[in-house]
Amino acid sequence: MNEQKLKNIPEHVALIMDGNGRWAKQRGLPRTLGHKAGVEALKEIVRYSSNIGIRILTVYAFSTENWARPAEEVDYLINTLLVEYMKKELNELHKNNVRIKILGDIDSLPDLTKKQIIEAVETTKNNMGLKFNIALNYGGRKEIIDAIRKITNMVLNGMIYEKDIDEELFSRYLYTEGDKDPDLIIRTSGEMRISNFLIWQSAYSELYFSKKLWPDFRKEDLDEAINEYARRERRFGSV
Repeated sequence: MNEQKLKNIPEHVALIMDGNGRWAKQRGLPRTLGHKAGVEALKEIVRYSSNIGIRILTVYAFSTENWARPAEEVDYLINTLLVEYMKKELNELHKNNVRIKILGDIDSLPDLTKKQIIEAVETTKNNMGLKFNIALNYGGRKEIIDAIRKITNMVLNGMIYEKDIDEELFSRYLYTEGDKDPDLIIRTSGEMRISNFLIWQSAYSELYFSKKLWPDFRKEDLDEAINEYARRERRFGSV
């Protein structure tokens, strides 16, 4: 689809990239190769999102629940695939003015992985193009609890008053601080749930569910989701 035909492009798109394991199973391949194919799909979507004017792209890369997966798979995702992606793609992302931000707890990640992540964030921190949020070791409930703890500590230390707490203040203590809430959340693989992703921020997001498994998701599929979004009337609770 011609990029010029897209209308009402959402400012903030969030992606739940689901289906890597099933994609591999259908082909008789190990799950690790499904994740590797998923990275190739991600590269295309990041480039395309930047080209069509999406301002923020947030992707659900690794959840706090994913630690329960087989140790070999977790090790590959965290210590191999993520590190390789950051090393190989950082120069291109930086050249294309993409800013990388991590949503989640990286302190508990292995040192090499953490070092590569910090380098990517620092290298791109002044870029003004697409903001690429990677939700890593992320859980929506944990994000809310962390925000509550920060605000509670500030109240106890007299830095703010209880009466000051409202939705705007609360949002400033989420991992997505300063970001517009997602306009459109896309989940692939046909599953129809948000799985602890951006719980607070998704209150008025439009949801779109694609039957495509993530490694098969292409820019044409993103076009389809955006066109469906453009046809909807967002009321934000009004009539």
